[in-house]
Amino acid sequence: MTGEAVASNDVVSTRVLTVPNIISLVRLLLVPVFALLIVRGQDGWAVAVLALSGASDWLDGVLARRLGQVSRLGQLLDPAADRLFIIVTLVALAWSGVVPWWLLGVLVLRDVVLAVMLVVLARAGYAPLQVHLAGKAGTFALLYAFPLLLLAQWDSWIGTAAGVVGWACALWGVALYWFSAAVYLTQARHLLRESADAG
Repeated sequence: MTGEAVASNDVVSTRVLTVPNIISLVRLLLVPVFALLIVRGQDGWAVAVLALSGASDWLDGVLARRLGQVSRLGQLLDPAADRLFIIVTLVALAWSGVVPWWLLGVLVLRDVVLAVMLVVLARAGYAPLQVHLAGKAGTFALLYAFPLLLLAQWDSWIGTAAGVVGWACALWGVALYWFSAAVYLTQARHLLRESADAG
C-alpha cells in the first residue's frame, strides 16, 4: 500500500526531503494527535484529523508522480503511515465502542500474514512485491470509512447516513485488503516455486 506506486516511466530517487515525504511524515505525526482526541472525547476534531489523513494519503501519491519526486524513502514511509494510522484508528474506535473488535482483528491478521510472507521472500533473496491496486483501493476505502463511522455516532439523519456509507466503505475495504493479500501470496508462491525449481 503506497501512494508512490511506481509507474513504468517513474524514476525512483534516493532523495529524502521531498514534498510527498513531508506529507507522509505529517500523517505519521497525526496518529498520536488522533488517539489523544478520541481519548478526550473530542470527536469533531478527531473526524477532521481522519479526513485530513485520508486526503493526504491521496495527495502525496499524486504529487510524487506529477513532481517527479518518487523516492525509496517515500515507498517505505507512505505505507508505514497508512498501516500505523489504520491500526491506531481501529484500536481507538474499538476502545470507544464505535466499531467491533473483530474488525481490528481481521485487518491485523492480514498484515501479520503478509509480514511473514515478506520475511520468507527476503530469505529467498526477493525484494518486496510491487504494490497491487486492490491494496491501495482497500486503504482508501478504510481511511474514508473511519471518519464516517465516527460521524455515525451523531443522533441525527447525518449520523444514520454516515453509518450506512461508512460500513459500506469499511467492509469493501476489508474485502479489497484480503483480496490483495491473496494476490501477494499467489505471487510469492510462484516466485518461491521458481526458485526451488532453479535450485
